[in-house]
Amino acid sequence: MVSRLIFSTVFLFSVFSFAQNTVLMGGKPVHTYSKLPAVNKAAPKFTLTDVTMKDQTLDSYKGKYVILNIFPSVDTGVCSASVHHFNEDAGNIPNTVVLCISKDLPFAQKRFCGAEGIKNVVMLSDFRSDFGKTYGVEITDSVMKGLLSRAVVVIDPSGKIIYEEQVDDISHEPNYEAAIAAVKK
Repeated sequence: MVSRLIFSTVFLFSVFSFAQNTVLMGGKPVHTYSKLPAVNKAAPKFTLTDVTMKDQTLDSYKGKYVILNIFPSVDTGVCSASVHHFNEDAGNIPNTVVLCISKDLPFAQKRFCGAEGIKNVVMLSDFRSDFGKTYGVEITDSVMKGLLSRAVVVIDPSGKIIYEEQVDDISHEPNYEAAIAAVKK
């Protein structure tokens, strides 16, 4: 009986550990819920909240290329830089929408966009959904526990993932050029 309990505990721990993904935060390891969904697979469905407190789903953008710019909080330098960068690029890419996704409340996202002149991206909040777990980007430990790691996922008009990047260190910016190139192929 004791050996069965030990085996079950070790098995569950190994399954949980295997599912996690390790990224860095300023050079120190932190873990996310799991890995990003794979390229060439259907993008998992989601419901997120926009700056007007309305639900938006992946289906809301059906028929377009969708770039998911995922990050911890718009109120940090690197996160703000990624929103600005994609905001500049988004207006020049036909049939494409950039969704900037964080756990920030919609009120904070709206304030940021107004103060920074952000008009070409859609800000969405994961404050009341399971997006972080579904996409594997929710941080499971450290002072950042519960926030989203930095990642980019590109979805084609048919709903298939054509590019994904889990940024190896949350304090680094994503590879903007690779994400944009995936849309332009």
